[in-house]
Amino acid sequence: MALVLMSSLAFAQNNSIIEESSKREGFIFEFSLGGGVIGVEDSEGIQTFDKAQGVISFPELKFGYMLNDNLAITASMPGMIYEFQNNDRHFGGFIPSVQYWVKDRWWIHGGIGLTIDSPALYDIKDNVNDDWNFGCAIMASTGYEFYKKKNFALNVQSKLVMGRAFLEGDAHRDAVTFNIGLGFSWL
Repeated sequence: MALVLMSSLAFAQNNSIIEESSKREGFIFEFSLGGGVIGVEDSEGIQTFDKAQGVISFPELKFGYMLNDNLAITASMPGMIYEFQNNDRHFGGFIPSVQYWVKDRWWIHGGIGLTIDSPALYDIKDNVNDDWNFGCAIMASTGYEFYKKKNFALNVQSKLVMGRAFLEGDAHRDAVTFNIGLGFSWL
């Protein structure tokens, strides 16, 4: 009897600790990194979607505020470095979005916002790779928090971003990115 009573008390204590640690409130900050693929197509026919590139997703930032325990309004800044005409460029964006926890550790995230196609900061060359282009983008992602301690969580996530940046002379550049990464979140 004593063993059964002690185990049920221990289980009750563990449940209260789990509930306390999964409370989400206030501001959110997340930094993530990973790898993926990007397909870029230029309206002038210089590059097509036939040639996808393996890339590093960097930087990946997310800021937001919890509206309740399961819903947050965020601003996401996805980004990937890719090669275009022997120059490194960054395809990313600033995307207002919504994040919703479907289960205690599984979330979905999506939004529509601004595409930014710019030179990689370490590869800017005057009159060659110095143009900044803007447009529109859509993003969808999902993730699973495999480690949580108080207001810190580690998650594995995947993200799909599609965008179009408008270039000079009525041209445009389309990109589709998909990545898998590791996220470091503070809730």
